[in-house]
Amino acid sequence: MGHERENTPALARASRLSWPLRYGGALLAVVAGAGFWKLSSLIHRDPFAVFILGVVVTARFLGFGPAVFGTALSVVVIDYLAFEPRLSLAMAGSDVARLLIFVVISLLAASLARQRSRAEVLADQTLEEMAAIVESSDDAIYSATREGVITSWNHGAEELYGYRAEEILGQSVLVTVPSERAHETRSNLAKLERGISVESYQTERRRKDGSLVSVLLSISPLRNRKGAVVGASAIVRDITKQLRAEEALRRSEKLATAGRLTAAIAHEINNPLEAVTNLLYLARLDPTRADQHLEMAEREVLRIADIAQQALGFVRDVSDAKPLNISSTLDEVLQLYALKITTKKIVTRKEFDEQCEIRGFAGELRQLFSNLIVNAVDAMPIGGCLRLRVYRARERSGNQRAGVRVIFADNGTGISEADRARVFEPFFTTKKDSGTGLGLWLSQGIVHKHSGQITVRSCTRPGRRGTVFSVFLPQTITMPS
Repeated sequence: MGHERENTPALARASRLSWPLRYGGALLAVVAGAGFWKLSSLIHRDPFAVFILGVVVTARFLGFGPAVFGTALSVVVIDYLAFEPRLSLAMAGSDVARLLIFVVISLLAASLARQRSRAEVLADQTLEEMAAIVESSDDAIYSATREGVITSWNHGAEELYGYRAEEILGQSVLVTVPSERAHETRSNLAKLERGISVESYQTERRRKDGSLVSVLLSISPLRNRKGAVVGASAIVRDITKQLRAEEALRRSEKLATAGRLTAAIAHEINNPLEAVTNLLYLARLDPTRADQHLEMAEREVLRIADIAQQALGFVRDVSDAKPLNISSTLDEVLQLYALKITTKKIVTRKEFDEQCEIRGFAGELRQLFSNLIVNAVDAMPIGGCLRLRVYRARERSGNQRAGVRVIFADNGTGISEADRARVFEPFFTTKKDSGTGLGLWLSQGIVHKHSGQITVRSCTRPGRRGTVFSVFLPQTITMPS
C-alpha cells in the first residue's frame, strides 16, 4: 500500500524529487522552526505552533514520509529547547502529554495537508485532461463572456472557421455569424443570461474567407462557484458532408418514388390519350358536331397536363413554403395510385375537410403522402380497406399549435413492436428485397421540416391487425431560434 501511495497523482510533484532532497527539506524545515522559535520572544511560551506549521508545510510540498520524519525531529528539538533537563526522559507528566498531543496534531495536520495536496493535484490533472480533450476535439469548442466576447478557442475552431486563436480572442462572436442571423445570436445570449441552455440546432456560420458553412450548434451557460452565469461555452460541428449525403438520399428516394409512379401515370395518361384519338376521329367523321368533340378532346388534354404536373411535383424543388390545400393534395396523390388500389380491390374511405390549408412544400408533401399510401397498400391483402382522414386539429403536446391532422389507416399485416421502434431509421425495411428502407426516414424528415409530428400505432394480433400513421402539420412552419 505504501508503494501505491508513492505512485498516486497526489504525490506526483513530490516524487519528482529524490529522497535525500525530500528528507533534507524536512530537516531544514525543523531547523528553520527552531531558529524562528529562538529568535521570536512572542511564541517562546508555546513552541508547538511553529513546529506544527513546519510539519504541515513539509507534508504539503514534500510528502507524508518527510512530514513524519519532521515530526520525530521536532519532538527531539522541542525536548532539547523547551524542557529541562534537556534530552532526558525525566520529563513531567504534563510535558509528556503535551508532546504526545503535538505528535497527534502534527500527524493529523500532515495527513490533512496531504489529502488537500492530492485533491489539488487531481483537480489540476483533470483540468489538464479536459483541456487536452477540448484542444484535440474535431468539433469547434469555444467560450465567451456574457456579452459574447470570445475567451477561448480550440484547434477544431481554428480548422472550422479559419481564424487562429490569437486572431479571434477578444473579439465578438458576431464575427462568425452571418448578418442575417445576428438576431439568432442575440436571442441565444439573452437565453444564456437567464441560465437557459440552447439545445443543438442546425444553422449557418461564416468562415474567415467569407464562405458559409452548415453547422450543428449547442450552447451552455458557464457558472461560477456561486451559481451565477459568467459566460457561455459553445460546441459547433460541421455537418456539410452529412447534409450532402442526406440530400443525395432524398433525391434518390424521390426519384424512386417517381419511378413507382411511372406505371400509374402511364395508365392514367393512356386513357385520355385514347379518348382524344377517338374524339378527333369523330370530329372528322361528323363535322356538324366537330366543336363538341373538340371541346371534349381539349378537356382530356388538360387532364393529361394535370397528371404531368402532379408527377413533376415529386421531383421539383420549391425554395419557399406556399399555401396549399391538404385535402386536394392528398386526393391528387391518391388518384395516381388508383390502378394499384383497384387491382388489389382495396376499398378507400375518405373523410376530407376541404378547408384544411397550411403553408408547406407541395412536392415534399406529395412524396410524404405517396410513401404512406404505398406502404399501406403493400401491407394489405386483396380486398383490404384504406381509410384516409383530413381534419383541422391542434397539436397534442407542447404549444398545442393549430394545424391539420392527416390519418392513414389500413387493415394490413401490422408492424411488430420491435419493428415499430425502428421504422423511422434509415435503411430499415420489412419489405425484404423490394424496399429501400428510406421511405419512412425521409417521410419523418419532411414532417420535421414542416415543424410537424408523425406517430405510428399498429397491432399484429389476429382480428385486430392494422397500422395507423398520424401526421400533424401546423399551419405555419416554425424556424429554430
